[in-house]
Amino acid sequence: MKRITYASVVVLAGAILSLQPVRAQAAEAPWCAVVNAGLGDMIWDCQYWTFEACVPNVLSGNRGFCNMNPRWDGWYPKPGKPKRHRRRHVNRD
Repeated sequence: MKRITYASVVVLAGAILSLQPVRAQAAEAPWCAVVNAGLGDMIWDCQYWTFEACVPNVLSGNRGFCNMNPRWDGWYPKPGKPKRHRRRHVNRD
């Protein structure tokens, strides 16, 4: 009985530790279809990886436009270390 309990604990722990968080697809694609939902409400549908993929959703009867996703991290480079400049010695003879 102990072996079954230990085996189930090991299997369960392995399953829990191997789970990876599910990332929201809505905030990760670089293009959004901004669609008018009526009464001044706009819906941001951010699931398009190219501008060309976004355009058919906007043109298929939905009033709206395609825009860059402001929540997507890929537009801006990651900040790096600032460069250190060496001092140059000038001979003044």
